[in-house]
Amino acid sequence: MADMLTPLQWAATEDLTASAIAAAATPAATPAPMPPPAPARREKLRLGDVLVKQMLITEEQLQKALELQRGTGKRLGRLLIEAGFVTEEAVAHGLARQLRVPAVNLKNYTLKSETVRLLSESPARRLRAIVLEDQGEHLLIGFVDPLDLVAYDELSRLLKRQVRVAVVPESQLVPALDRHYRRTDEITGLAKALEIDVGAAADTSTLDASAAAESAPVVRLLQSVFEDAVQMGASDIHIEPQDGGLVIRSRVDGVLQTQTQADKRIAGALAQRLKLMAGLDISEKRLPQDGRFTVRVRDSGVDVRISTMPSHHGESVVMRLLGHGKGMRRLDEIGMPQDLLIRFQEILGRTSGMVLVTGPTGAGKTTTLYAALAEIDAERLKVITVEDPIEYRLPGLTQVQINDKIELSFARVLRATLRQDPDVILVGEIRDPETADIGLRAAITGHLVLSSLHTRDALSAPFRLLDMGAPSFMVASSLQAVIAQRLVRANCSNCAEPHVPTPQEAGWLTAIGGESAASERTLRGRGCAACNGSGYVGRIGVYEMLEMNIQLAQAATRADPVEFSKLAREQMQGRTMAHRALALVRGGSTSVAEAVRLATECD
Repeated sequence: MADMLTPLQWAATEDLTASAIAAAATPAATPAPMPPPAPARREKLRLGDVLVKQMLITEEQLQKALELQRGTGKRLGRLLIEAGFVTEEAVAHGLARQLRVPAVNLKNYTLKSETVRLLSESPARRLRAIVLEDQGEHLLIGFVDPLDLVAYDELSRLLKRQVRVAVVPESQLVPALDRHYRRTDEITGLAKALEIDVGAAADTSTLDASAAAESAPVVRLLQSVFEDAVQMGASDIHIEPQDGGLVIRSRVDGVLQTQTQADKRIAGALAQRLKLMAGLDISEKRLPQDGRFTVRVRDSGVDVRISTMPSHHGESVVMRLLGHGKGMRRLDEIGMPQDLLIRFQEILGRTSGMVLVTGPTGAGKTTTLYAALAEIDAERLKVITVEDPIEYRLPGLTQVQINDKIELSFARVLRATLRQDPDVILVGEIRDPETADIGLRAAITGHLVLSSLHTRDALSAPFRLLDMGAPSFMVASSLQAVIAQRLVRANCSNCAEPHVPTPQEAGWLTAIGGESAASERTLRGRGCAACNGSGYVGRIGVYEMLEMNIQLAQAATRADPVEFSKLAREQMQGRTMAHRALALVRGGSTSVAEAVRLATECD
């Protein structure tokens, strides 16, 4: 390493020209080695001094941050950023200027997984570094803290290569590591190990569920699958035996992504292990089963809701992942349009009536219901939730878990809840006529009832209740409002670019927004490292609200769907989910393709 500049030496050469630095950092062409440049000063550079020298912060701000650091033990850079004294990008560029090294924006940087993985995941995360390029004799490494000499020396030792330094922002480093250290290879390797185990075993019906079996391939494979899914922000895991083999997929931002493909002989071992974890009957393979369990991932609990179903090639298993102790979001944080938000908050201030949130599975109904609960003063009011499962564990609420095995159903718990003197009741889902009847009666008798229902749009909700056998007068007098919602994928902010609508997209724009809408500027992500090539990052809620009034109540009482639909459409004119989706397209938040997909689902 005599021919390379350490971060200290980079700082000591700040008066050299760029060509002199390049010459000092390049091995000599002759056999005789060139001595390293003598540094002008050998004292350790400190981040605060660098930022003050670069005039990115003041001495007073530095002293305030140092005082906070003594009390919290946090890194100085993080404290300066959190205090708003400097931005993360400014810190990275300031360090880069001081050390005469590149500052790299990972959002625009093309990374190769095989290059990134030259450094294993554990030291990469611990030392906050990533391999950017393999330059032959040298590796270009992105450091969050290029002044960390210990990290520099350890990476040089681990990689056994000469190291060149670049600076990367920490907020960009972590997502990049998550993308490139996916456990696909690990999962595939463990699946092959399990294939060998299953092939060698005479009987796979006696998998050991004790602690002694925690090192078994089936256990390690499932743990890796969970860790990979949580790392990618997946909502569901699908284990699907098919004719050609076993496919394991995870749903990220509403779209399924394949984690691995394996020999379908291991499907039985995986299903059996998961059944043991959920306390299900491992001998029953002919009937569907449902259960739940908790798994530890990255030192936190993840609640897993499992469903098994017999298929032609074996048992299909689907698991919904629910963050244990996940923070609850408020209504103004979930993307609800301002006009709808104001009216919804006013309705939640009422003391009685039923409010429904509708949409298909995975549309974010539970998030909206709990955001509604956040608007209610739980210290002043008695709030009881009846759920299956309890997705958010919250202080100040009485939460009840449904358990069909002991006949603890929604209807039974709801009847008991009414004897607990509640002010607000949240029913996870109205699934049957009895639950609908009790919920509506509770809404009539002075309770605010929040619940979800599976319908296509808002105006279908009252007729879904009528189909369940609810009396029309109860629906008319109890139902206050219906929120219908869907989720659309959000354009990647890093690679979104102008998009020319296809003929189908132009037709939809014209139908919803008028003739001029088809010529309006729209955006769509082209795909980049930040979005894993998809063009989308995250999802946005799209909402519509039907608020019951006297005319709608009278039409509901008469159970007149034609009149009701006409009045409802007049009320929601210009404020349907299609119009809300168009507003998101115009704002560049999502693409026309996503809006068209939503409209197709709602038709």
